[in-house]
Amino acid sequence: MGLLRFVLAAVLLGSAAAKLATGGRGRRALASYGLHGRRAAVAWAGTIALEAVLAVAVAAGVPGAAEAAAVVLGLFTLLLVVAIARGRAGQPCGCFGSRSRIGWGAAARSGCLAAAFAVLPFLPEGSLSTEAWLGVGLGVALVGVAALAVALLALARELGELRLAVAPQAALSLEHEGPELGGRVGLIERFERDTALKVAVFTSPSCSLCAALEPSLRLLGNDPGVELATFDEHDDADAWQSLAVPGSPYAVVLDSNGVVLSKGTFNSLYQLESLVGA
Repeated sequence: MGLLRFVLAAVLLGSAAAKLATGGRGRRALASYGLHGRRAAVAWAGTIALEAVLAVAVAAGVPGAAEAAAVVLGLFTLLLVVAIARGRAGQPCGCFGSRSRIGWGAAARSGCLAAAFAVLPFLPEGSLSTEAWLGVGLGVALVGVAALAVALLALARELGELRLAVAPQAALSLEHEGPELGGRVGLIERFERDTALKVAVFTSPSCSLCAALEPSLRLLGNDPGVELATFDEHDDADAWQSLAVPGSPYAVVLDSNGVVLSKGTFNSLYQLESLVGA
C-alpha cells in the first residue's frame, strides 16, 4: 500500500506540475468547460493548488486524503463526460499539459485514478524494508525536483510572455516641444570632446527619476562615440530657456556641428538609446 500511495501521489503532483507548465495555454484550455477570463484563471490556480496539496497529503498518509483525491478526480471525470456529451471532444482539456484533449480516453484515465484513490484506504498496510523506504524517498525527491524544474521553466516562460506583452516604448518626442529638429543650436559650444554625437540631458534637482537614471547616463557617457552632458534646471537655466525644454528628464541629440538630430522625454536607458539611435 505504501508504494502505491507514493505512486498515486506522484501522478497527482505531476498533473499539477503539468498544468503549471502550460501557463496561459492551460488557462485558455478551460474555455472548453465554459470558463473564461478571471474565472478561468482562478479555476486554473485553484486546481493546481488543490492537486499539489492532495498529493502531499496522500504521500504523508493523512487520513481522508485519498478519499478526497478520489472525489476530486471523480468530479474531473464527470466534467469530461459532460463536455463530451456537449460535443466538445477533441478540444483542450488542460488535464496533463497543453496536449491533453477531451475524450473518452481522458475520462477513462481520470476514472481509473479516482478508483485507485478510492480503494487505497482499504488495502492492507505492508511494512517496507529500510532499502525500500530509501528508494521511495529518493523517488519522491526526484519527483519534487522535477516539479520544481517544471515550475521554474513555466515561470521563465510567463516572464517572457509578459515582456513581449509589455513591449518597451520609444521616447516621447513632440514637434512643438524643445528645439526644432534640423536646426542648429548654440549649446554645441558647451561640449568639449570631438565626437560624432553630443547628447544634452536636462535634469532637475526635484526629479527623483533623474537621480534613478544616473547609472544609465554614466553608461551611455562611456561610449567613445558619444559625449554626454547634463544641464540642471537651476544651474543651467539659460540652456533650458534657449531650447524651450518642457521638463525633465529630457534629452537633445546633436551632431558635431550642433544640428538637432532628435529630442524627447525619456524614463529609461532604452528610451534614451532610442533617441541616440534615431
